[in-house]
Amino acid sequence: MERDLFAAIDPPHQRRVVPDDNKFHAGSGEDGKHYWLTPPELLASLHAEFAFTFDPCPWPLPDGFDGLTCAWGQSNYVNPPFGSIIHHGKKKGPTAWVRKAIAEAKQGKRVVLVYPVDKWVLMLLEAGATVRNLGDVRWLATEDGGVGRGTGRHVACFVL
Repeated sequence: MERDLFAAIDPPHQRRVVPDDNKFHAGSGEDGKHYWLTPPELLASLHAEFAFTFDPCPWPLPDGFDGLTCAWGQSNYVNPPFGSIIHHGKKKGPTAWVRKAIAEAKQGKRVVLVYPVDKWVLMLLEAGATVRNLGDVRWLATEDGGVGRGTGRHVACFVL
């Protein structure tokens, strides 16, 4: 089902959908704000280039809508939650959205996914760095050379 992507340009953001069981229910910091929409001028600029037909992360979220399990459109704008959410009783974060985006792209669909990253990563990519996944490195302790447990996160190797 296609969604009106540009409802986000003039969103009914005064309505609140309480995100039960999600850690962002308390809001971000002292302001208590929960959701952040793409600025209209940025969305319009991206739409002009990519002609979006679907938004798997619409606001307000329609009853029963689930962007992680539904089929996406031919050209998708994805501004997922930046933190973890509870989805079907399991904690899901950015990786779940990336997996879904990759699966949709493999079906020949265009996916434009936005997500914050550190500026230095973008600087390296703009400088032409290639990236390798080193996996969850088990670093060695300087004190005794003992092998650590790993961080639970994969380590990127940037080659210039």
